[in-house]
This record gives sequence, C-alpha cells and structure tokens, in this order.
Amino acid sequence: MTIKRRLLFFASITLLLLKFASCRSAKYLDDNQALVTEVDMTGVPKELKESAYAYVSNEIRPNSILNLTIYNLFNTQKGRYKTQKIRQVGESPHLLDSSLVELSGDQIQRFLNTKGYFTANVRPQLQLNKKKAKIDFVAELGDPFFVQKIKYDFDESAFLDIYKEKVAPFSGLKEGMQYDAAKLVEEREKLFFSIKNAGYFDFLRQYMRVGVDTTMRKDKADLFIKVANPDSSFHKRYKIGQVSLRILAVNSKNVDVAQEKDPLTGIVFADQTFRYRLKPIARYMYIRPGQLYSFENETLSYDRLYEMNGFRNVKIHYEKADSNLLDVSYELVPRSLMANQVEGEYTFSSGMSGFNIGNTFSHRNVFGGSELLEVKLRYGVLFDPRLPGDITQKIFNNDFQVGINLVVPRLLLPFGTRSSGRFGLPRTTFSSSLQLFDQDGTYSNRYFINTLNYSWWKSRNLQHSFTPLVLEYRAGRFNPDFKAQLIEEGYQLYVESNDRQYFGLGAQYAITWNAPQLQKLEDFSFVRGVVDLSGNTLGALNSLFHFSQNAAGMNTLFGVAYLQYAKAEVDYRLYRYLGGNRQFVFRFNAGAIVPYGNNSELLIFEKSLFAGGMNGIRAWQARTLGPGAYNRSSIKASDAAKTEQLRLNLRNLDQLGELKLESNLEYRFRILDSFLGAKMNGATFVDMGNIWRLRPNALNQGGEFKLDQFLSHLAIGTGFGLRFDMDYFTMRLDAGLKVKDPQFRGSDQWVIKHLFNPKDFKGQYRKTNSPDRYGFFQYNFGVGLPF
Repeated sequence: MTIKRRLLFFASITLLLLKFASCRSAKYLDDNQALVTEVDMTGVPKELKESAYAYVSNEIRPNSILNLTIYNLFNTQKGRYKTQKIRQVGESPHLLDSSLVELSGDQIQRFLNTKGYFTANVRPQLQLNKKKAKIDFVAELGDPFFVQKIKYDFDESAFLDIYKEKVAPFSGLKEGMQYDAAKLVEEREKLFFSIKNAGYFDFLRQYMRVGVDTTMRKDKADLFIKVANPDSSFHKRYKIGQVSLRILAVNSKNVDVAQEKDPLTGIVFADQTFRYRLKPIARYMYIRPGQLYSFENETLSYDRLYEMNGFRNVKIHYEKADSNLLDVSYELVPRSLMANQVEGEYTFSSGMSGFNIGNTFSHRNVFGGSELLEVKLRYGVLFDPRLPGDITQKIFNNDFQVGINLVVPRLLLPFGTRSSGRFGLPRTTFSSSLQLFDQDGTYSNRYFINTLNYSWWKSRNLQHSFTPLVLEYRAGRFNPDFKAQLIEEGYQLYVESNDRQYFGLGAQYAITWNAPQLQKLEDFSFVRGVVDLSGNTLGALNSLFHFSQNAAGMNTLFGVAYLQYAKAEVDYRLYRYLGGNRQFVFRFNAGAIVPYGNNSELLIFEKSLFAGGMNGIRAWQARTLGPGAYNRSSIKASDAAKTEQLRLNLRNLDQLGELKLESNLEYRFRILDSFLGAKMNGATFVDMGNIWRLRPNALNQGGEFKLDQFLSHLAIGTGFGLRFDMDYFTMRLDAGLKVKDPQFRGSDQWVIKHLFNPKDFKGQYRKTNSPDRYGFFQYNFGVGLPF
C-alpha cells in the first residue's frame, strides 16, 4: 500500500469513527427527547457572536463528541441510558428544553440591548430530525443607538474634581460612540475606586446612578450620570488613626500579650507566638497613621502580606474612633513554622529507565521576618539494560544534589532603595548548591555554585532580576580509559572542553515583561531577556597582579583556570485568546554565548545551549538535536566494534552549541471538563529550530552556523499533547513527531515520508549509525505548560 493510500485509509477510518460516535449519540434517547447538535445565531453581528453565545444555557449547547461518547460508554445499558449508578465521566447528553431555549433567547436579546440595539428582537427557531435538534436564535437588530450627549451631576464638587483628575483622561465613554453598557460599568468602577482611594470609606456604588434617554431621536441616546449624597448629608472623608498589628497563635486567640508602640511607624504591635519582628512586616502594611483612607492601600496590604508566604490568614479591621478617624487593626495567623515534602518520579527515555527522589525541608520564619529557608536533597539514577551484569552493574549514571536557599522578602542592600513593593514583593535570595554526578565508564562531575540575587517589580508587568554574584567551581573528569580512547581517536578538543577544573565569578541580569499574564486567557505578549557575564572582574585583577598560568596557557586563580564569556538569550511569546478554552501561542527563543579571553577557544559544558526536550522542540529528546547538520555517523573508530562503543559512550555528551534559534506554534483547547477530578486540555503544536557552533569544530562536523545553509539546518517537529489541569498545577504528556531532520541531506531530511513505511529507512540508519536507532516519536512527561 502506498503512503498516500495509507494516509487516506487512516483519515477515512478516523472520520468514520467520529461519524459513528455522533450517530450513536441519539439512539439511547426516548422518543420524546432530542439531542441538541447545533446552535446558530442568525443576524447577530460577527464581532458579538462569541460573547452572545455565552448567554446560551450550558444544558442546551452541543456536546463534545468525545465527551458524550465517553459518557455513553459507561452509562448505557440495553440500548437506553441508565437511571441508577450513573458514573460521573464524560458529559451527559444535552437535551432540547423549550424553557431553556426561551430563557437563552431572552438573555441574548438583553445582551444585544446592552450593545446599543435597544429594539432588538430574538426569536428561537427549532429544527427537529430523528431525535436531533438544531437551534437558531434569529435576531432582528434594528438600528443601533449612538451616544449624543453625556451629562454629569455631582452633589459634591470634590467628586467632580476626582473625576476630572482620575477618570476623565482614561474614560471609554465618548460622545458619538455606539452605546455600550460595558463602558458605563467600567466608568462607574473607575470612579468608585478613585473616590474610595481619596478617603471616602463609606462610599458605595449605590450612590452612583446612570440614566439613558432614547426619546430625543430615533437612533440617539443621552446619558445622565449622577453621583448623589446619602440622605441629603455629605460624604465623610476619613483619616487613619491608630494602627495595630496582632499576630495570633493558632488556637490561642485569647492569649494576653503585652502591646508595644513602635516610635518610628506608630504601629501598636503584639505577637502571641513571640517569633516575629515588626519592622520586616510593617513595610508591607500600607495603611499607616495620619494617612487618608485608601482602598488601594488596603488591597496592597492584603496582597503583599499573603505574598510573604508566612501567613495563612490575613484580616484588616476598621473601627470608627471619631467623626472622621478610623482605627485599623491587622490580624495575622502564621502558617506552620516548618514543613517537609518528599517527591519522586519515574523516568523512561531511549530504552533506559530510572527514578528521581527528592526531599525539601522548609522553615518559614528563620529571623523573625517571614524569611524562608529551604534545604533540598535529590538523588537520581538511570539504568541501561544494554550494560552487562546484574541490576547494580546496569546503572548508567548517578546524580546527587543538595541545595540551600534563603529567601528574604525585601531587598537587603547597603544603601536605601525606592522599591516599596507596590507592584510585587521584592526578594533577596541567597543560594548554594552542590552536585555530584557520575556516568558509568565515561564521566564524573563535581559542581558547586553560590549566588546572591535581587528581584523586584518596576511596574505591574515589569520585573527585574539582578544577580551581582555568581561564584562557581566545577571539576569534570573523564574515565581514564575512556579519556585515552577519545584522545586516541582524535577527540582532544572534546576532552579539553569537559575534562577540566574552573572557577567562575560573574553576574547576571534578567528582565521580564507580562509574567503575571501567563495564566490568563487573554491577548498579550510576553518577553524575557537574560544577560550572563563572567570573568570581567578576574580579568581586570589579572591585568594588575598577573596571575600564574597553567600548561595550556590559561590564567589561574589558586591553581584553577577561570572562565570568561558573554551570554545572552531572549524569549518572546505572543498569546491570542480564541474564546472558550481555546488559545493560540507563538514563541521565538534565541540565544548566543561567546567565550573569550581566558577560554576563548573552549566553551564549558554547563554554559552551552541545547535543543530538544519537553519545553523546546519536542520531537527530539533533550540535548540530542544538532548542532547544525551534525550526524553521529561521522563518529568513527579503527573498527566497527570500537565505533559502536564510542557512539554509545558519546550519546549524551555531544549535542551542544553556542547559537540557538527556535520557534514554536501551539493551539490549545478543552477536551473534557471533568476527567478523574481534573480538566483535560489538548494541544497541537509545530516546533522548529536548531543549535549551532560559532566556528568549525572537529567534534561536530557540519555543526557550524552558515547563513546560506540556515534553512536546511532547521529541524521541524509536530505533535499532540494532553494537559491535565488540577487547578493548582498541570500535568502534561506530549507526543512529538519528527517531520524534517537536519542530520540528513536534501529531500531525505523530510523523514515524515517514511512514517508509514519505516523498515528500509530504519534499517539503513542502523547500518550507518549503529548502535543508534531512529525513532520518529518522542514522548515527554512534565509538570506545567511548556511556555
């Protein structure tokens, strides 16, 4: 059977199965029932259809074929739906209900009224055929109404001043616009919060009224916005009197604790736990004595105190102490002081399997200011069944890591700072970690790193992260026999780049735009840029003190060579919301690293760029794609047996580069609203890109970047993924399919053509690349969305 016939066959079978599932859906219904299979809206403007559809009752919207098929599979018996022992899987059939149809029509008509179609009339029309129903909401719109005049009436001149300063410059209401009730609501909310933030504690939305007059002309409407006083009196403007903070011990609210008034802030402090200091907490209590009442300051106080991650409950109480004074009391209930979490996972990749297990100990109040101390331990092991011997001798690699992090919820600087945390909680993080890695018969690595990081928010969407200190030490060692074999086979450069010690002393800076939007279904862009520099300080010191050099001519500090490099990376994403639970994402990721000075000819393993994996080009396993057109068939030894062994040992060490270009297209959608307690989402994607060397390298033949070969070096993969949304986190399973593989030449790069006839292709690949085997699919399991 030809490839075209195979594709046609599978497509036909898929369509027939879907058609069969949809046809079977109505057979279980009683004679007086009808399944809703289609809902249309004739006459509704295209730009309003999606919003109008939200007013159609969920019970009469067409079922998802997959959801309904799953429900039918578990809840039918003897050609009828069960009436007992119904299993909560899939989605029950959405049956025609005339009352819900009428209600939905009324709701759609009211929605059209809010958009200026005051004379709109919506009439539902039904079409029944063989227990199936089609609903068409037919709308007769009439002419839309436009705003002719907007009149404001403020009982207090102070409110008019607030409107002119805080609302009018940003108002969405304009004379001549088509009437839109949403704009009125937006205007009311802006004015409401502006008045509340000006000290008017008792002000309510009910004091704001809107009138619409459509009697003047056929298609014109006048708006009247009234802000009234309560019962012919005036609104009071309140100031803050006494402010108190009380930290409650769990289950001990009645414990008497001496209260102390802080002379600097004027805050009265009492701590039933005897563990907290006032100053670190008070900086995020934005309601202070002597200020005007502000709803914004109240909201900020809630947000930042919760964000400190040390309190499980935050309450702010107000009490009127005078005609225009409010006493404020904060009540905080701490979270558990200490916690311990154990995690584990099973891994399976390229015929090897293993597990990772980790333990994290947390202390949430180390120095009395809600500082977080974390101690993490992790151990991972990977087994290779191709290795000889018993289970202990089949261990391919061991990986042990220990790390300590101290997160302080403020910026610890030797000088003052303006970062008050109004847009996000600033943090200072001290971090130290150690990794011990051993790979059977090949490689071992000892890595120790210490960092000091500051992160803060410049605006609601702009975050900065500055790491002024990155101090690291690494000692990588090859197995002596393997090292000798590599040198014998001509891989001296590879040995030098991995079998060495080094110091690193540098700094990093990252800027992120729109990170808070990532969990929202909206239209927005996301940008993250990172700059990583190392060795400038040591290079300057060397010019002054002339450090000693090693045999390779590299300058050393305490007998160990130090790094010099510059690295930059940018990640741009465009998110488009398509309604419902549908979203389209475009991502472009680019990076480059240039070693210079003390190590201008060599780039260390840890700083290199790689492609493939669960968050990149998902049709390839991590670190197995590229660089460029590199094909592992170029790895050759003196005989076939040694060649196979050399490729086997090099399979996880050699796909690295200094330049990276990658882009992704992903369409996300909802499959099931309820699946084993989670929401099941789906995604289809196309990934493309690669990594390259900046200069020719004997280790990776064809791996250098050349502009005239750029398109031929691009890898392309596609696939489908499942996302299980647990609300607090998302589990993800992606299946990637290789479409274009740059390790081949010419038309042979389009490996997708061999998908349905792979025997000869895989056999030929095995001859040239043994012991490697070619796989079209790559499965990735992870937590969280890829981007």
